[in-house]
Amino acid sequence: MALPYLLEFWALPHQLPPEGAWRTWVVLGGRGAGKTRAGAEWVRSMVEGARPLDKGRCRRVALVGETIEQVREVMIFGDSGILACSPDDRKPDWEASRKRLIWPNGAVATVHTAHDPEGLRGPQFDAAWVDEYGCGAVDKGANQPNKFLDRKSSESLLPRFSNGARDELIQMQYLRAMSEHWAEPANNPMSSEYEGRMLDMSRAFVWAWDSRPYPFFPNDVERWSDGENYARGHWINGRTSSRSLASVVREICERAGLADYSTDGLYGYLRGYAVEQVGDARAALQPLMIRYGFDAVERGGVLRFRPRDGLAPEAIEVGLLAVTDELDGVTEQSREAEAEVSGRVRLRFVQADADFDVIAEEAVLADEATHAVTGSEMNMSLTRSEGRQIAERWLTEARVARETLRLALPPSRMDLGAGNVIELPGQGKEGAGRYRIDRVEQSLTQLVDAVRIEPQVYDSADLSEDPVPIKPFVAPVPVISHFLDLPLLRGDEVPHAPHIAITADPWPGAAAVFQSGVDADYKLNSLINARATVGVTRTALPAACAGVTDHGPVLEVKLISGQLETVQPQALLSGANTAAIGDGTSGNWEIFQFAEAELIGQDTYWLRGRLRGQAGSGGLMPEVWPEGSIFVLLDGTPKQLELSPNLRRVAQHFRIGPAGRGYDDPSYQHVEDAFDGNGLRPFSPCHLRADLQMSGDARLDWIRRTRIGGDGWAATEVPLGEDSESYLVQVRKNGAPLRQEIVTQPSWTYSAAAQTADGAVRPFEVQVAQLSAVYGAGLAATVVVPG
Repeated sequence: MALPYLLEFWALPHQLPPEGAWRTWVVLGGRGAGKTRAGAEWVRSMVEGARPLDKGRCRRVALVGETIEQVREVMIFGDSGILACSPDDRKPDWEASRKRLIWPNGAVATVHTAHDPEGLRGPQFDAAWVDEYGCGAVDKGANQPNKFLDRKSSESLLPRFSNGARDELIQMQYLRAMSEHWAEPANNPMSSEYEGRMLDMSRAFVWAWDSRPYPFFPNDVERWSDGENYARGHWINGRTSSRSLASVVREICERAGLADYSTDGLYGYLRGYAVEQVGDARAALQPLMIRYGFDAVERGGVLRFRPRDGLAPEAIEVGLLAVTDELDGVTEQSREAEAEVSGRVRLRFVQADADFDVIAEEAVLADEATHAVTGSEMNMSLTRSEGRQIAERWLTEARVARETLRLALPPSRMDLGAGNVIELPGQGKEGAGRYRIDRVEQSLTQLVDAVRIEPQVYDSADLSEDPVPIKPFVAPVPVISHFLDLPLLRGDEVPHAPHIAITADPWPGAAAVFQSGVDADYKLNSLINARATVGVTRTALPAACAGVTDHGPVLEVKLISGQLETVQPQALLSGANTAAIGDGTSGNWEIFQFAEAELIGQDTYWLRGRLRGQAGSGGLMPEVWPEGSIFVLLDGTPKQLELSPNLRRVAQHFRIGPAGRGYDDPSYQHVEDAFDGNGLRPFSPCHLRADLQMSGDARLDWIRRTRIGGDGWAATEVPLGEDSESYLVQVRKNGAPLRQEIVTQPSWTYSAAAQTADGAVRPFEVQVAQLSAVYGAGLAATVVVPG
């Protein structure tokens, strides 16, 4: 029957002591991980010998816990405690009166608690089984640091006298007190048996640090069901970087060179605070004073920071007030019109415990009918409930402060000044209540201006704190990007600026485009928040007539991201389902539309009913777009870059990648490109024809098109769109240029004599392109003059 008592047989790896020479062994684990059993078995291994009466390695052991009851019920009598783990012939006896265990071989283990740290002095223990120290982030958590809240546990309890509200400050103060107390040599003397102090705080461990990464724990409740316990639990994840309000105020004062100040009685928990601009200490302190509700007053040459709680008022007897001609009576009371105070307050702040997004909380009075809102912003990290509490406090404080009071204090009360709280007695009488002095005029008397306060205003309401949704982690994979130097599609684009389409799988949430004239010193050009619908063609797309429906073979497209849909003919003619197909270079894109998109597989579509060569891009249509061409849906997601007009056709360097990373991250791609500014490019002429005359002359005629405002039907002719009308006419034979002329009318005659002089033996080609004073020659139309 000895098998149940052989831990080496049953133990998990983390329950066995480490090998080698060590002074401290830490067992990390959640509830049910076997920490108590491991501690009890280790104590047995220290005090027991090979046989029941043989001496072990240790004779004096300390059992240290938060309370005597905790040590007794967990370490000694618990289901995994020392007595439950010991066989009958080795089981120690419990002496309740002396709070100790005695083994058959004479070894002794005594009980000690955190409430009596002096009891650890003297015995010179050989070994100690010590519980970790820690405190829940809950109201009055230091009253019973070992209590925890868990709705799924029967042991879930609040500390004594706690109201259950979340309170990280008490946790911070508990840990600070523990650290500072034992750091004092008088409290932690050197040992006479070994080189070191009684407690080595460098080997003290706080419960509970959690290996689950913050803030995914506690917010990923689908993966970890105990996340809801975090708000009021013992966890220090995400809290160790926070500061006390007093320490931040001290730092601001000292950086400003202020030595005479006092933060006594100033309490608050500061998760994060950013001072974005260099300024004086007043500007840095003001947001803190507004958020936490405290004042700065000067007393005796010392700047004192006082909370606005109004808990220690100075009682003022009306009969002892001074009389002055400046007041109409002993006191003057006034109340601001209700319409002058907003009934709705909105606060914007950085949300804590998640992705640190900027959110807003709003408070409104129940009887408020106005839509007027008083808004404010804070560069602070707050939880959503804290933001709501602040908004509600501001709203209530503003309503109470509508009531003001003026009175004169006698010379005997010169000790009162700005920031002091006074109380006029008299239940239900006019002016009775508490007031904070805001302004003092000193002469023979002190003329005081004060505002009404209510201490209850500064009691924070206990609001529920639900886990915060967070964005899932996305690995910094490279993004896929394509520059598109496109013609004008709507007419309101920047004509010289290129578009960029970016996608990735998985999408990093946002992509960044950095630009520079050289491969260094990059500046942010654009942030792309939505991924474009981008794909690759699985079939070839032969050339077709521009502007009419192409009923040729289906175009199969495999998308990297996004989806496609079929549209009605009216929507198609209004510009729906506009896309670009090209070879991936920035300037070589044909614009087309499609009416039908049939899903044939995962992210794979067949496109039918195509309108080819849209927006004047027919001149770029090759004999066939091969399989593997790039497809980009122009649905408004591809965004135009910011590009100065003087950088048109000037090579620029770009770095493109996940916005959450710096541009020097390996996930960024380097691209160098120059853009013609094809929004300025004239369209190719249409209806170009060549007529041979009896004389041998070749007469060419064509019709001008426009890139701007060409959809209207009211005008007899489309707008010119350029500074002047001119065309570049080129004659070519087998690709070799024979003649080039610039004409100002949409017609040109190539005389027989000129043909002979140029050696232009028919058939030959004539190309006509409209000229732009800014862009140069646009896309050309070609006609063959037959033999």
